[in-house]
Amino acid sequence: MTTAVRLMATVKKMLNTTLGEPMKLRSRLLTKLPLLKFPLLLALAIAFVSAHAQGAPKRIEVTAHRFNFSPAEITLKKGEPVVLVLKSTDVAHGLRFRDLHVELNVRAGSSTEVTFTPDKTGDFTGHCSVFCGSGHGSMALKLHVTE
Repeated sequence: MTTAVRLMATVKKMLNTTLGEPMKLRSRLLTKLPLLKFPLLLALAIAFVSAHAQGAPKRIEVTAHRFNFSPAEITLKKGEPVVLVLKSTDVAHGLRFRDLHVELNVRAGSSTEVTFTPDKTGDFTGHCSVFCGSGHGSMALKLHVTE
């Protein structure tokens, strides 16, 4: 008989005791608690390890200012989640990668973020998607997605 089956049988037996024996019931239950600790600790350890094995998404901060993005190039890995943070130091800006279906808009002096997972490899160009002045058309960010 496994430990779990024995434990369930013991709990069932304790629950079937008469109400006139509350101290015995409490005593029996307390003696069986150490048996519950190991499976509980094992389950928590497995949950902790699997959560950390996946890891937090890579966080990349991009600053937009008239009329460029900094950094101007980013390299990511296909299938790995990333948090892209867009900050503006002057006026409202945007960043759009059409082929990856990623778009962010940010107000002047603010920041915004999006979480995404690149699903294809290649070189992609993101453009400012909010008109920000005469050099708006030259604002571009290169994104390299590798295998």
